[in-house]
Amino acid sequence: MRTLELKIPPPIVALTCAALMYAATRLVPEWRWSWENSGAWGVVVALAGIALDALGLVAFLRAKTTVNPLAPSASSTIVQSGVYRHTRNPMYLGMLLVLLGFALYLAHPVPFLLLPVFPAYLTRFQIIPEERILAAKFGAEYSAYASRVRRWL
Repeated sequence: MRTLELKIPPPIVALTCAALMYAATRLVPEWRWSWENSGAWGVVVALAGIALDALGLVAFLRAKTTVNPLAPSASSTIVQSGVYRHTRNPMYLGMLLVLLGFALYLAHPVPFLLLPVFPAYLTRFQIIPEERILAAKFGAEYSAYASRVRRWL
């Protein structure tokens, strides 16, 4: 299964999940909820996700380290400030929030059932390989950081 590790950029995984969520609503449109303000709540949650994603990106840029998720070995430092004090993966968490916002916007039960696909895939094929590489590169410093800060929340 290592053939999928660090191969598909996380934004592509998120877009694929969003497409599946949307397609599911078209397969059974009669299941749509009439949930007042679900669209507005969806937009708010998605914007929070975008903001979290941006904060993570800015922290990487300030640290002058790679933002390429397919090349964690190119990292020059472990970013531990800002949002990285609370989660080791704020950009991925931001994408998950965008998907949650999209599920709220769609107002349909199936997208909520599909939401766990994103963190499950990312944890297995992106995050665990990243952590393995960062632990090998930065040793005790990364291990200490990983023991202090949770992977997702």
